[in-house]
Amino acid sequence: MPLIRLDKLISDSGMYTRNESHVLVKSGRVSIAGCIAISPTEKVDPDIHEVKIDHKQLVYRKFVYIMMNKPQGFVSATEDRHEQTVIALLDEKYQKLGLFPAGRLDKDTEGFLLLTNDGDFAHRITSPNKHINKQYFAQIDGDVTDADIDLFSKGLKLADGTFCRPSVLERTDGGVYLTLSEGKYHQVKRMLAAIGKPVKYLKRISIGGLMLDDALKPGQYKEINACLDCIFSKK
Repeated sequence: MPLIRLDKLISDSGMYTRNESHVLVKSGRVSIAGCIAISPTEKVDPDIHEVKIDHKQLVYRKFVYIMMNKPQGFVSATEDRHEQTVIALLDEKYQKLGLFPAGRLDKDTEGFLLLTNDGDFAHRITSPNKHINKQYFAQIDGDVTDADIDLFSKGLKLADGTFCRPSVLERTDGGVYLTLSEGKYHQVKRMLAAIGKPVKYLKRISIGGLMLDDALKPGQYKEINACLDCIFSKK
């Protein structure tokens, strides 16, 4: 791994700001490979050098990826003057990591929201050119017909002329599953409204090949690392 400035490594842990890291070093509370650090600008390799603060090893992660089961009533943003954001649901240790939602869910929509501080990864997920599948469960007003399923499979034109790419609409107990490979504004609600089946409840359950963990209740989240490649796999 390339060498990293000590103050950046400390601040990237999410426990301290860059200014706080300078104070820690100057007060002799930081060690590198058993030796007291001299300057916050020292360069270290996290894979080789053991960095400790007050004799406790510092865990360095260049990027963080969080799977959240977003609850209703929160907006998918880092800040908002009038609404609570999903960032407010995170513990303090994540508040200084620069996390942001990779994509969005409507305020009244629940389900899988991925938060990260990896801009390149977020771009790959949200880029229209990547056509990452996202699956939703919806409770609707009315019953889906075979004609509706066929219409969605061929691509659907909305009332305003917007064309939606072919998608997969499936009947299930208590509602429907809809799998999309794009993310237009309010797309799920607009598509189902276009066939006269307005949405009463909506939850995203997967992104690419990665499913929302059923154990996560609304508002709960967990870090993920090993399964990120399956987001880009074909379902």
